[in-house]
Amino acid sequence: MSRIYDILLAGGFVMFPLLVLSVVTFVCVIERCWFWFKLITQEKQIAQEVLSAARVDLEKAEAIASRSQGLAIGRFLLAPLRLRKSSPEIFHLAIKASCDKECMDMYKGDKVLESVMAIAPLLGILGTSAGLFTTFQQLRSGQVNSFNVSAVASGIAQALIASATGMSVAILSLVFLRIFIIVRSRQIDYFSQVGCELELIYLEFWHESSIADASILEVDQELNIKEE
Repeated sequence: MSRIYDILLAGGFVMFPLLVLSVVTFVCVIERCWFWFKLITQEKQIAQEVLSAARVDLEKAEAIASRSQGLAIGRFLLAPLRLRKSSPEIFHLAIKASCDKECMDMYKGDKVLESVMAIAPLLGILGTSAGLFTTFQQLRSGQVNSFNVSAVASGIAQALIASATGMSVAILSLVFLRIFIIVRSRQIDYFSQVGCELELIYLEFWHESSIADASILEVDQELNIKEE
């Protein structure tokens, strides 16, 4: 622990804002990793259960999706299943609106990582400039000679430590941001696939049957009118 503290002191004043940025990055990465881990490990089972139930009973499918509202896939499937006797157009719009909403939540954390990527290298450059400026000032003042190079070494060390720390934090943010972008892209494709399957099930098993029931009802009403 004292070693880390010594490095922070050696890196100069920019090390403390860089420390804050590293903590922010760590918290953001942990939160996003937990979000994606829960979703990816459970979504396929939930989607399969909902789609299988939707072929038999829409209310049962709605109940399954409702129990999974803690996950994006559950909220996504629940929105259209809550509708009652809706037209295909409304059902499609409900799926699309729900998908757009959940996809927006998937972008959470991107702005934080992008900001860290932009700020951390600049702080590193600032620390480098400060360290070199300190070194040149000491060289100009004539305080450094062949027997006393500690002042020069401390200035160069400050420059190198600040630069390396800033680049390390930025690279870490970039790596996780790219990973999250790839995962999100695949998830959007998966949500679109599941939404299309649910829409087809609704059209095949429920919309056509509701039209047939309505036609039978109209025929019965016409026959009753004729009998009267």
